[in-house]
Amino acid sequence: MAGRVSLTLNNGSFVLSPPPKSTTTMSSSLRTTTAASRLIRSSSSRSTLTLSASTSLSFARSLVSSPLLSSSSFAQKRCRVASVNRSFSSTAATKCSASSDPDQLKNAREDIKELLNSKFCHPILVRLGWHDAGTYNKNIKEWPQRGGANGSLRFDIELKHAANAGLVNALNLIKDIKEKYSGITYADLFQLASATAIEEAGGPKIPMKYGRVDASGPEDCPEEGRLPDAGPPSPANHLREVFYRMGLDDKDIVALSGAHTLGRSRPERSGWGKPETKYTKEGPGAPGGQSWTPEWLKFDNSYFKEIKEKRDEDLLVLPTDAAIFEDSSFKVYAEKYAADQDAFFKDYAVAHAKLSNLGAQFNPPEGIVI
Repeated sequence: MAGRVSLTLNNGSFVLSPPPKSTTTMSSSLRTTTAASRLIRSSSSRSTLTLSASTSLSFARSLVSSPLLSSSSFAQKRCRVASVNRSFSSTAATKCSASSDPDQLKNAREDIKELLNSKFCHPILVRLGWHDAGTYNKNIKEWPQRGGANGSLRFDIELKHAANAGLVNALNLIKDIKEKYSGITYADLFQLASATAIEEAGGPKIPMKYGRVDASGPEDCPEEGRLPDAGPPSPANHLREVFYRMGLDDKDIVALSGAHTLGRSRPERSGWGKPETKYTKEGPGAPGGQSWTPEWLKFDNSYFKEIKEKRDEDLLVLPTDAAIFEDSSFKVYAEKYAADQDAFFKDYAVAHAKLSNLGAQFNPPEGIVI
């Protein structure tokens, strides 16, 4: 007798189980078709379909292309082939080739806005999205080995990279949102949180798209060293080496540097900055650190103005910050943005969207706009 394979639908996830020692085959394709229809209709509960070994693979393939699965309850959900461990730091992996649910993306965006209003966590959510995407290497064609916005930052091995110090706090902040909206990939959630933080801080509307596919496990994480360093021997050359590798240019580098108008540097995490200043000693949020601007939760062009003037010792200027006014090519854009906030916002929105798409694999290929 042919062995049988169990195809289980569990909360929208298909799981293929190995055949048991004792099996009984289904006797006709009619019974298979009927069972399949019954399986799909009962998506809200756990259903198991037993197939003969000779027909199970072809049937599983037919489910993927079945028009029944293009209904609103399935087409926008995830297509999972392993059980999900919802812990961000778990090494358990979920492989997903389906796009995020547009309605869940919209609802999650509203929850992120509430989180920002209560926790004042705009800077760290911006950093979360950047650091997931910023590992992209344009010289590597294979996904996910090329890095980029694929959600791999959720795994411990990458989270422990020195450049990602403190980002575990960002993951903890959005953990409940991810659990609430399981139809959103990690890669999309990281970029949604980052763009929403910019917009809610007063920045430009970012022309985002979604539908990023998640990296499946820790083995997909990039090696350490792909993110920029704050104090390299040759700051301008270092910035170009890192961002050119991503396929970005000098204008992108300077525009993206302007996001330092948000946030603080904490010496216990990065080794840079003062423990506290007159601008940070009372928060909002956890007090301490050194900011680049006096109003470090407001997105504007003050970063460029402050770096240019260098008059306030309580404001941070990293070697890579100083480089945008010292390098002749960078300086053209830095001067422009210091004088014209609208020009900065326009170029920043383009650069941020470009960064958020780096290395991503989209399903559908054109992405989803919400």
